[in-house]
Order: sequence, then structure tokens, then C-alpha cells
Amino acid sequence: MIKFFLMVNKQGQTRLSKYYEHVEINKRTLLETEVIKSCLSRSNEQCSFIEYKDFKLIYRQYAALFIVVAVNDTENEMAIYEFIHNFVEVLDEYFSRVVSLMSKMQSVLFSSASFTRNWITLGLSRSYVNIEL
Repeated sequence: MIKFFLMVNKQGQTRLSKYYEHVEINKRTLLETEVIKSCLSRSNEQCSFIEYKDFKLIYRQYAALFIVVAVNDTENEMAIYEFIHNFVEVLDEYFSRVVSLMSKMQSVLFSSASFTRNWITLGLSRSYVNIEL
């Protein structure tokens, strides 16, 4: 199960965050800071899966953008890794330039709970997505 979803730039600034479990606002800042440090400090040769506290972090880097997904221990890392890539491909197709349009993405992506639910129930094994906006 996905616990949270982050989009972060290379400077460590959170550009987008979505939590699927309740986390207090003051704890979110600390959590995001620690997660971002964990991901940004790793080299390109290191694995993109990190054991962190009681969950796993799976991340991918696209130019100056890091996408980080936290999941519970039973989740398949490769499925989430592929999910991130599919997510970025769809965003790139829809917006043309994903990295430069972060503010537009935030308003469109997470404004509706049903849209988020569709992403989670995507099946993670399909290589296509049909989105109705």
C-alpha cells in the first residue's frame, strides 16, 4: 500500500506531496526532510530502493526532479518503480514538459480523490493508462 508520494527538486524542495495515511503537519516536514536527504545523498550507481523505518522508499530521478513513493514492506518494489515511470510518461504526454509544469500538475493530479484512486488501481502491470479529465 502506498503511504505517501513526493516530487522533489535537486535542491531538496518538495514540489508536490500526497499522503494516503494521516501524518501530522509538523511531522510531515521532518519526515520529508529525512526522506529527501536519504534519496539525494545516493549516487546513480546505488539501488533506488531504500529501507526506511517501517516502510520502503522507491524513487526515480528525471532530470532535476525526484519522484519518491513510500510503501509498506509487503509491496513489490519493481511494480512501484514501473508505476513511477508510467506516471511520468502519462504526465509527459499530457503536459508535454513534466519538469517545468509542476504547479499545473498539482492542481490537476490531486484535486480529485477519484483520480488518485484510479492511479492506485491501475494494476501496475499495464503499460497504458486511460484517463478521463
